[in-house]
Amino acid sequence: MSKCLALLIAGLGFVSVAQAQESAKIGFISTERIFREAAPYKAAQAKLEQEFSKRQKELQDMATRLKSMADKYDKDAPVLADSERVKRQRELADLDKDFQRTQREFKEDLNQRRNEETAAAIDRTNKVIKQIAEAEKYDIILQEAAYVSPRIDITDKVLKALGK
Repeated sequence: MSKCLALLIAGLGFVSVAQAQESAKIGFISTERIFREAAPYKAAQAKLEQEFSKRQKELQDMATRLKSMADKYDKDAPVLADSERVKRQRELADLDKDFQRTQREFKEDLNQRRNEETAAAIDRTNKVIKQIAEAEKYDIILQEAAYVSPRIDITDKVLKALGK
C-alpha cells in the first residue's frame, strides 16, 4: 500500500512540475539588436567619438609628419653626409618611438573609456529588462538562443523603454 501511495505522490509531483512549466512566461531579447539600436549605446559611442576625436586627429597628424619625414629622408639619403644621415635617422627613430607610445596610450585610454561606457549602458539595459520582467510577470528572459519564436521576442519593448 505504501508503494502505491508513494507512486501516486510522485506522479502528482510530476504533474505539478509539468503544469508549472506549461504556464511559465518566457521572453527573449536580441543583445545584438540592443547593442546596435539602443539609445544608451548610440549615446555612448557618440560621447566617445567626441571625447577622443582631438587625440585621434593629433595621432593622424603625427603619422603624416612621420611618413613625410621618412619619405624626405629616403629621397635625400644618398646625397647626405654621414653625420647628417645619422642625425636624421635618430630624429626619425625618436619620432617613431613617440608615435608608437602615443598610439598605444590612445588605444588603452579609448578601450578603458569604452568599457566604462558600455558597462553603464549594460547596467541601464539590465534595469529596464528587469522592470519589464516584473511588470509583465515574466519567469525568465533569455538573451541567447538557437531559435526564437517572434511571439516571445521582447527586444522592441526593451528598445522602446531604453529610448525614453
